[in-house]
Amino acid sequence: MKPLLVLAIVAAAMPSAAQPREVTPEDLERVYEEVKTSHRYGVVLEGEPGTMVDSPSVFRHDDRWYMVYIQFNNIGYETFLAESDDLLAWRKTRRILSQGSGSWDDKQVAGYIALQNTEWGGSAGLGRHNGRYWLSYLGGALEGYETDPLAVGLASTTAPNEPIEWTRLEDNPLLHPHDEDARWFEAVTIYKSHIIRDPDEMLGAPFVMYYNAKSKVKEAERIAMAVSRDLVHWKRLGVEPVIDNESGISGDPQIVRIDDLWVMFYFGAFWRPNAFDTFAVSTDLVHWTQWEGPHLVEPSKPGDQKYAHKPWLIKHDGVVYHFYCAVGDQGRVIALATSKRMSSPTSFDLR
Repeated sequence: MKPLLVLAIVAAAMPSAAQPREVTPEDLERVYEEVKTSHRYGVVLEGEPGTMVDSPSVFRHDDRWYMVYIQFNNIGYETFLAESDDLLAWRKTRRILSQGSGSWDDKQVAGYIALQNTEWGGSAGLGRHNGRYWLSYLGGALEGYETDPLAVGLASTTAPNEPIEWTRLEDNPLLHPHDEDARWFEAVTIYKSHIIRDPDEMLGAPFVMYYNAKSKVKEAERIAMAVSRDLVHWKRLGVEPVIDNESGISGDPQIVRIDDLWVMFYFGAFWRPNAFDTFAVSTDLVHWTQWEGPHLVEPSKPGDQKYAHKPWLIKHDGVVYHFYCAVGDQGRVIALATSKRMSSPTSFDLR
């Protein structure tokens, strides 16, 4: 079946996308007031000597918090797990996706949790499919920092809280920039992906993936989407990106549900000064209205004076925890901002 015909069939199965409720300025303001985090807690996780850490994704399992994060070791990315009792103090455990597969993902394996409960202030737990827990990952065969081309892979486990290697899908990669149906804005590399489950199947499928990808046009990064019925076989949705700021980077989406609104947290870079976290809002998962007001986090301290970006937000017991990648005088680390002031050990302050 031809890709355009597939897209037409999928579009026909989207009744809510045909006439979505308009996102109003009041909707955007309401979301901003709900998610803003004015207090910098500081650095919560650093890499091993000579490495850089990045892209936190946080979930709850068996009454404990876990963070999947990635580490660059001068060869490429690998994926690690950390744990916490309170979302503030984090203990590193071990690697869960390792380099050296000898295949398309030999040097790059950067993982991001999938099928998390999207309810804002909800359980933050991971859902299962076919009895297993899942993550998608950025994969590549070449050494270096995000060396093109990169594609999307999938891995699973029966115990997401255990520091053990996850099992990679044999049918990987799921999406590759050189696929026949790859669109103009994803022809170079596909970066971070986030997979959610839509129980209402508004788009005709239960699984929806958002990801940022790079094109040959100004080498800008834009956010796109795809849908699947089984997590393995994916159909790209639409002919244009869902977030496009025409230059710089729009990337690292995370999707949550706040009341009747879908909210996408993502970072922007270079289409406005610096790198910062912001959000967009949708009523149908397809059409997104970007927030144009104050950034959720932006460079402000020596510890994140270069970049404050790559968001993952959790609301727990009335407090919003905004994890992000901070780049400054402490290297590339993972930091935290909160909606209420938390006591911070001096050694972990952003200064």
